[in-house]
Amino acid sequence: MDQIEVIAVDQSGKTAGVVSRVRNMVQDGTLREGDALPSTRALAAELGVARGTVVAAYEQLDGEGWIRTRHGAVARVTAPVVRAVPGAEHGRAAADVPAAAHPPPTPAAPADAPPVDCRPGIPAVTAISPRDWRAAWRAAAAAPLRNATSDPLGLPDLRAQVVAQLGLSRGFETSTDRVLLTAGTSEALSLVTEALRVHLGRSPVVAVEDPGYRTGQRAVVSAGGTVVGVPVGEDGLDLDALEAIGPVDVVLVAPTHQYPLGSVMPVARRRRLLAWAAATGTLVVEDDYDSEFRHRGAPVPALAALDVEGVVLHVGGFSKTLDPRLRCSYVVLPGVASGSLVAPVVAAVVSARRARGPVVAEPVQLALAHLLRTGAMRRHLGRVRRDYAHRRARIATRLGDVAGLEARALTGGLHAVVVWSGPATGAEVARTMADAGFLVSTLEEYGLTQGSTRAGVVLGYGALTLPELDRALDALITAVRVDA
Repeated sequence: MDQIEVIAVDQSGKTAGVVSRVRNMVQDGTLREGDALPSTRALAAELGVARGTVVAAYEQLDGEGWIRTRHGAVARVTAPVVRAVPGAEHGRAAADVPAAAHPPPTPAAPADAPPVDCRPGIPAVTAISPRDWRAAWRAAAAAPLRNATSDPLGLPDLRAQVVAQLGLSRGFETSTDRVLLTAGTSEALSLVTEALRVHLGRSPVVAVEDPGYRTGQRAVVSAGGTVVGVPVGEDGLDLDALEAIGPVDVVLVAPTHQYPLGSVMPVARRRRLLAWAAATGTLVVEDDYDSEFRHRGAPVPALAALDVEGVVLHVGGFSKTLDPRLRCSYVVLPGVASGSLVAPVVAAVVSARRARGPVVAEPVQLALAHLLRTGAMRRHLGRVRRDYAHRRARIATRLGDVAGLEARALTGGLHAVVVWSGPATGAEVARTMADAGFLVSTLEEYGLTQGSTRAGVVLGYGALTLPELDRALDALITAVRVDA
């Protein structure tokens, strides 16, 4: 299509008018999948509105899955033609469904379509600009070949870029010599556990959140550690329970967006945890896995940013921001004085990294360094933050008025926890959803001890389009009602 016809836009809702018009044109078949839209500048001139109005409209449509925009390329329609009545499948009239909150649902997927993977842990991998992605790998390929092995700690350039990124996004200063690379968060936890086991001459005791990151807990156990579960509440790790279990060597905590419950540890409780760790000589491992995606409320400082005693080992990475298949995370060692109780542990971690050798391929490191250095990563994060915020809002809106259902963990991140008041177990609901073509995780499988979770499912929305998300939510609502 050459252009969108000029429309009269209500001056009190110019952006909403553009969004509504494009949606309607997709619905009635005027715009079809793959059609190009006018540039924001051209459409703004046609409509007589500010270019920023059209930019905002395109961003919303992109986040909702109707179009796909790329830097330097024309925006194109991605949603298929839909002729269904909004809200009809939920037993409500179309007039009862706000257009911005409930775009018309897509038809059911073909019977032979593969299941839609709604399990947590997968970000919007394909959202990055192809031009930026290709440029990063060209830069990696252009690096000179060397007759040498990689630095076990990681390339200094990538480590320096990580330092700069942490200063911008997480608000704490560190130095390149305190950063080392690992093959994912699990390898980081395995590395720390191994270092402690060698240093202590026994199995280290690691306090973990319950429910919590089960893959990380298994990595600790496989490396020779002993895990002890600590309950999690609305304010994160239960500090009273932690202090009551007796001496531990390490505390593994995700204070910014606990996994999977999504609770956020308030600053006062963070300071209490740090004071306790400093007094007892306990190492605190901060899993900062998806802190870049905060959808509601003010950003909370990283635990490492509050650490004046040098007890926090900060773990971050690129699995949730870019692509988990890159298998690249980083550890930021605490800045400790020579007399600190955890100083020998930090030295042991560095020794263990050197002993294990390099684990992240140099081309991967070079490509990541290029994405960070050129600003491509920041542009990508800005884009997917909008996408994730739209999907989070869709979940809150769709489930907010369904009796007996509650969506949690929506303040940030890439997943939602859905619980219900009926008797159905998470396994029963997940099985019904799988039969309908949607894979989800159960909340129960994150529990370390019997009864530490209630019935629920964990739904990852990072890689879903809005039509896929809508169908998944339909299947979830149906599954809970069927099994109620």
